[in-house]
Amino acid sequence: MNRESINTVILFISLVLLQIVVLNNINFLGYINPFLYILFIFYYPIKKTDNILILLSFFLGLCIDFFSNTGGINAAATLFIAYIRIPILKIVIGKREIDFNTINLNKLPFFRTYSYISILTVIHHFIVFGLEYFKWENFGIIVLKTFLTSIFTIILVMISFTFIPRKK
Repeated sequence: MNRESINTVILFISLVLLQIVVLNNINFLGYINPFLYILFIFYYPIKKTDNILILLSFFLGLCIDFFSNTGGINAAATLFIAYIRIPILKIVIGKREIDFNTINLNKLPFFRTYSYISILTVIHHFIVFGLEYFKWENFGIIVLKTFLTSIFTIILVMISFTFIPRKK
């Protein structure tokens, strides 16, 4: 195992434990419950083929679902955002082709990094709450929970970018 693989395993386990032990117990005002575990998808190295990321994202969501008793909704949401992260990154950067070896989220302008993280976070949360409530009568609560939880999660993710060191 190389250093990058070890760091990936440590980040995976740390985020699962943090989510299960601490963040799943936060329920501020009945609407805000941060999902910081999606940070793993943002920190996973950007490569042209992300087959390993797809598998790890599904397993990440499945771990959260297992300990949260949520029946697969987190696995579905993390799998989806892992699948669409490269097309979203291309849209945010504004380029059709990206040099996957040189791209680094920490080196992008703040607004582009913020946009990338915000889009994926809102999509993730909308899928999670949409599958959780799954009725048109609950569309208002789905949008409200998506909006409030996304704000809190985005703030935590942006703060974590300053604390988790990245490869130069």
